[in-house]
Amino acid sequence: MTIAHLLEDFGMAGAIHPATMIPDELLEEQRLTSFENGYSAGWDDSAKAQERDTVQVSTALASSLEDMSFTYHEAQSQLFESLDPMFKVLTSAILPDAMAASFGHHIVDQLTDMAKGQTDQPMIITVSSGEAAGVRPLLTQNFSVDVKVREDTSLASGQAYLRIGSAEREINSEALLGSIRESVDAFTFQIKEDAQYG
Repeated sequence: MTIAHLLEDFGMAGAIHPATMIPDELLEEQRLTSFENGYSAGWDDSAKAQERDTVQVSTALASSLEDMSFTYHEAQSQLFESLDPMFKVLTSAILPDAMAASFGHHIVDQLTDMAKGQTDQPMIITVSSGEAAGVRPLLTQNFSVDVKVREDTSLASGQAYLRIGSAEREINSEALLGSIRESVDAFTFQIKEDAQYG
């Protein structure tokens, strides 16, 4: 007796029959379909990952910009708060003193500008009480004709009227200072409003 009955027969029973074989064209088509499905799935995964990364980067960037904007506005607000007292000193003490010190020179400059081509016309300067003494010494150096300086009690300090013939010009240092103060106040008010309400 042989042991053949104990072993598996790999003969004809296990052979592939020609009827069950897959044609090469169909096999190639299945391979291409599998490849395209795998490629498409990989592309979709990549697109989703990129979209997810883009959203994360955009969110992080927006947050950073918001933080930076807040920090900028906060720094700007603190800067202007620290400058506000300096602006007040500038408009209440420094500028008035500087304008008072240069008032006579400013009158001479304006009169020189007005006198171009009109040197034969009478020149009259009207200033407030007590300011004529500061103006007269400056006139002898710059004008060959006599310039009359008058005082008027109705004029405020830093105010003057210049007349050459029929041409007249007003100098009003206090009005100029008031305009500068208003501009500075409006500027600081706007900065405070922007800081408070964005």
